[in-house]
Amino acid sequence: MTETLFELRKFVAPEFIIGVDARRLAGRYAKNFGANHVFLVTGPELIKAGWVGDVAESLESEGIQYTIFPDVSPNPRDYEVMNGAELYKKKGCDAVIAVGGGSPIDCAKGIGIVVSNEQHILEFEGVDNVSIPAPPLICIPTTSGSAADVSQFAIINDTKRKVKIAIISKKIVPDISLCDPVPLTSLTSDLTAHTGMDALVHSIEAYVSNASSPVTDIQALESIRLISAYLPLAYHNPDHIGYRYKT
Repeated sequence: MTETLFELRKFVAPEFIIGVDARRLAGRYAKNFGANHVFLVTGPELIKAGWVGDVAESLESEGIQYTIFPDVSPNPRDYEVMNGAELYKKKGCDAVIAVGGGSPIDCAKGIGIVVSNEQHILEFEGVDNVSIPAPPLICIPTTSGSAADVSQFAIINDTKRKVKIAIISKKIVPDISLCDPVPLTSLTSDLTAHTGMDALVHSIEAYVSNASSPVTDIQALESIRLISAYLPLAYHNPDHIGYRYKT
């Protein structure tokens, strides 16, 4: 027991900004990174919902150019990552913002890996195979379940082998996560339930993990409590900002 308590542990996490309209701070944080041209990775539905427009306005207010890349499938394909990386370089971008759930965020991580390391995305499968850190990455999650905005994982579809590959590296942990409950109001009840259960499973996994600690246990248990209490309420009241904030 004593040995377990005194084991060395390292936590890698981005900076979190949590609250209503946090997405509108994207321009300020991009400017802090010295960005001149942001590559904005997202999906068509998020453009329709207006969340991408809010981020674009924030960038414009800081005098930052942007290129929108909306060509991301659920479970991003390897060729989508490569197409995004090609466009990133063509436009002369120097930072990435991902608006969406796990798929746009994972695609954004993949694009960052490719533009920094100049190899095909599939070459980085496995653990610690990313040599050069990706460009600055700001995430604006629009679901509550993937945890892609805080993790060192990226999941990409290898379309030739027809399998998902995992890329695991501290070098792809996002720099900032702008956690805004407002975009969650556009989730359907089904997506609210699915992504909420995803978040619950992540919390349970964190608590029972061999790598857990007193610090992570506190967070995992509180997450389980909040999801158990507020996910059903958010499911039945999708426009309630307070319930969305808690989940």
